[in-house]
Amino acid sequence: MARILVVDDEEAVRSLIARGLALDEHEVMMAGDGAEGMDVLTDHKGAFDLVLSDIRMPLMDGIAMALAAKRDYPDLTILLMTGYAEQRERAKSLENIVVDVMTKPFGLAELRGTVARVLKDAGRT
Repeated sequence: MARILVVDDEEAVRSLIARGLALDEHEVMMAGDGAEGMDVLTDHKGAFDLVLSDIRMPLMDGIAMALAAKRDYPDLTILLMTGYAEQRERAKSLENIVVDVMTKPFGLAELRGTVARVLKDAGRT
């Protein structure tokens, strides 16, 4: 079981991801944008095994949040997701900060498999 922070501005997407991850008994917390995600990270002193964040969000996007989160919590494992090709291209320069970028839409099986792989690769399982 891992502790995962899910950051996405769409409530339905956050809830679906949280339910999917709960099937694997992960503890999931949620935030609606990057600024809120940073607040949750700060409140919990970065004590998450994984941050799963959308890229395109209002206030603070996922890339800005990933940069700030990695600066403040260098051991944090960050996985981004997006449905936009241009956002995926922007994320290519973050290979030292994020472990991967998932392409939306994805199914629960793909989500669960990718999260399991990322956690295993990071030594957090």
